[in-house]
Amino acid sequence: MKRRNYFSEVPDECDGEGERRKVYLTFDDGPHPIWTSKVLDLLARHQVPATFCVLGDRAAEFPQLIRRMVSEGHDVANHTMSHRDLSRCTPDQIGHEIAEANAMIHRACPNATVRYMRAPYGIWTDDVLAESAKGGLEALHWSVDPRDWSRPGAEVIVQTVLASVRPGSIILLHDGCPTEEAKSHDLAASREQTVKALSRLIPALNERNFVISALPSCQPRK
Repeated sequence: MKRRNYFSEVPDECDGEGERRKVYLTFDDGPHPIWTSKVLDLLARHQVPATFCVLGDRAAEFPQLIRRMVSEGHDVANHTMSHRDLSRCTPDQIGHEIAEANAMIHRACPNATVRYMRAPYGIWTDDVLAESAKGGLEALHWSVDPRDWSRPGAEVIVQTVLASVRPGSIILLHDGCPTEEAKSHDLAASREQTVKALSRLIPALNERNFVISALPSCQPRK
């Protein structure tokens, strides 16, 4: 099977300091008025950076949280406008989803620098990769997924990450929920377990001599 051309880990040559045990926190499907604020509070308390893969419709609804992410030194990435399964979309539809999300991010915070696009559900196709590249965005995936969106328990989230993490790992977590899913079931939008897990996970990673870092800009190897 052909290897898709996206980031799932950060190669040593991209971090500039290969001797350091760098790992990278990413959060999908926000911003959310409750949970994103709590995540940002924790990141500020521990003075660590993250990348927020935001939805355009949520950015339009909560622009103050986009501004807070940027002002506190975090990266904002494109997670499309509405979290559609892009494998079911035409190239024009994919391009529209990406472009509209970028527009909403920049409307919320004109000085935001958007470097990455993350495909909803992690479904990458040649068209998704091509449209991301057309928008000047690098394709961002992940290597550690504790499935926190399924609410397996804070301890399970922590232990799943710690069992899989290694230098260069990109960790997938969620600070929000797609609008349509949140409307269908209020509980689905809760990220309480993620917040609890994060409060334990950051110190646990530090104790294991990992350095939580900002993602570098580096084209993935083909």
